[in-house]
Order: sequence, then structure tokens, then C-alpha cells
Amino acid sequence: MSETLVGPSQRAWDPYLDDMIAFAEKALAYTAGLDREGFVASGLIYDATVRNLELIGEAASHVPQPMREATPTVPWRQVIATRNRLIHGYLGIDDDILWSIIQDDLPRLLTDLRKLKTPPPPQEPGRLSAHEP
Repeated sequence: MSETLVGPSQRAWDPYLDDMIAFAEKALAYTAGLDREGFVASGLIYDATVRNLELIGEAASHVPQPMREATPTVPWRQVIATRNRLIHGYLGIDDDILWSIIQDDLPRLLTDLRKLKTPPPPQEPGRLSAHEP
């Protein structure tokens, strides 16, 4: 797997990964210290957080399919589907689900995305990696 993520092919999608990380960090920073009720009542924070969740999904949609398949720890389809639901269902956003995404899913997503930015450890010459036959 690590070979797929290193080199010229990663450079093509790396800016989208950087954007996803930045948008997730913003959403978490905006909602830090709030409970669900405070978040829903906040107006600007609510709108800014929803916008950043939309942008995470938009950036994810630009990551090439082979890269998505090579990184199954990231729930690419769900991230993109969430963006689509938020964009097209503005009158029907379920605040409980949204709050759950922010509290439970977003921190895990951010951790997984940051792991993709970490280069694999160097290998000793002549040793096979765990990913090689």
C-alpha cells in the first residue's frame, strides 16, 4: 500500500488531503467546548461547521479512485455522501446526526488523514515490507 501513496501520483491528490485536514481542524475548533444544544443555537458556528464538512466531502471527491481504494481506512464514500446530503438537504439536516459526525466521526477521520501524510518508515535493503509478498 505505501508504494501507491508515494511519488508523483500522490502529488496530484496531496493538496486535497491537506485541504481535508484543514477543514476538519476548523470544524473541530469551531465546535470545541460546545454541547449539541449550544452548537445548534450558535448560528454562525453551525453554518461554518456545516460548510467545512461540505468542503471535506468536496475535496474527497477529487481524490482519484485508485488512491481511495489504496487507503481503505478513510471512509471516502461516506465522506462524499455526507457532503451530498448537506448540500442538497439543507431543509432536512438532522442535528443529532450532524453532532454525532462532529463528535465521533470527524476526529477519527482527521487521525486517518494525518496518517496518510506521514511517510512510511525507511526499509532496510533486502528486506520485504509487510505489504509485499
